[in-house]
Amino acid sequence: MIKTRFAPSPTGYLHVGGARTALFCWLFAKKMGGKFVLRIEDTDLERSSDASVQAILDGMEWLDLDYDEGPYFQTRRFDRYKTAIRQLIDQGDAYYCDCSKQRLESLREAQIEAKQKPRYDGCCRDLELSPGNGQDLVVRFKNPQQGVVTFVDHVKGEVSVSNAELDDLIIARSDGSPTYNLTVVVDDMDMQITHVIRGDDHVNNTPRQINILKALGATCPEYAHLPMILGEDGKRLSKRHGAVGVMQYFEDGYLPEAMLNYLVRLGWSHGDQEIFSRDEMIDHFSLDEINKSASSFNTEKLNWINQQYLMSQPLERIITLVKQRLGKIEVSFDDQADFHSIVDLYRQRVSTINELVDSILYCFQDFDNYDEKAAQKVLRPVALEPLEMLRAGLEGLDDWDSSAIHDVIEDIIQALNVGMGKVGQPLRVAVTGGSFSPPIDKTVEIIGKQQTLDRISRAIDYISVK
Repeated sequence: MIKTRFAPSPTGYLHVGGARTALFCWLFAKKMGGKFVLRIEDTDLERSSDASVQAILDGMEWLDLDYDEGPYFQTRRFDRYKTAIRQLIDQGDAYYCDCSKQRLESLREAQIEAKQKPRYDGCCRDLELSPGNGQDLVVRFKNPQQGVVTFVDHVKGEVSVSNAELDDLIIARSDGSPTYNLTVVVDDMDMQITHVIRGDDHVNNTPRQINILKALGATCPEYAHLPMILGEDGKRLSKRHGAVGVMQYFEDGYLPEAMLNYLVRLGWSHGDQEIFSRDEMIDHFSLDEINKSASSFNTEKLNWINQQYLMSQPLERIITLVKQRLGKIEVSFDDQADFHSIVDLYRQRVSTINELVDSILYCFQDFDNYDEKAAQKVLRPVALEPLEMLRAGLEGLDDWDSSAIHDVIEDIIQALNVGMGKVGQPLRVAVTGGSFSPPIDKTVEIIGKQQTLDRISRAIDYISVK
């Protein structure tokens, strides 16, 4: 059975690159009818945190990347790693080393000065040291000195590395704790991972891990190393490029479906198709169609995709998200308000839920400033008479509903013998602050009588003092 794994380190949030890796692992497992494993590689005790673990779990849940096994935690498997280390020592594939930090630093400096690749020189390889007498001994893997490690990468093609280029890496620190290259190998072996899909910053580790897997008698998985994601400036994506934590996009009002759709297009394509359902992603996905070159994160493209989803998702769902956002920013609202009309109109003009909410805040709270262009164009002396008549007509209404409001507006249009724009637009800018809203009678009904009258009076004062 095909089995993939996503194995983040809990030293921060789930970033965009990690989320894409998780998605590709998930897609391939689903495509092949296999299983997807979540493994938390938390052996870096100083940098790992419970908050980071939760951030990873939250990100996976938001993106709905459901895993079949896990989450497994490496810190709960230390006994297993010690057994594997002992096995390698006993069969002569690992050894104890007592080289001091000072010796290793001097060796490194000498190699750099001689323009050689810094690497361990195998000083303790054949000394057959054993722990005792309070010595600080590490354990090193005895890497083969002859031959070539070759593997076929689904993205990079055939990769070959001479064993002479690989030194004897440390697999257990002096305190007995295992290192990354040991733990990942044991986990992949025990969890029967068939395909390792990860960032290409790990490609240099792969030959080393293959040698350890072979020494442990394990079957090597297949590999696919994903090219990195760059910022729009062509540099590696980092905090300076803005929100790179997945849950920040949730906070910013993006939809998880849009985020997945955008991530899948970062390094993979299917013809010219841009919008994919989850089923389409699974049906079309292939490791061998992943681009070999790096991808660029483009916020403008993400916004476009998110807008497509805002327009295509069921209206009730978008309304629910809008109400959640209003609650989060502590804006009170009447559940009886015509959210359907407001949200359906504005979702066609914005990129995120947050933008949508910002655009309709005038319905629920007062605003400080008018849209500059709208005010210059509409709030002029010629608008004074229509606004004054509107204030008087609306003030006299006993029933505050869109039908009665519509009648008042129509009566003023007839009385002034002008078009709808000469009355409706000054009213719209006065009560919303901008030049765009749902039908003005519905807008005024939503805002409420007193708020409407106050805003019309403010607009009259604004024009009068210009």
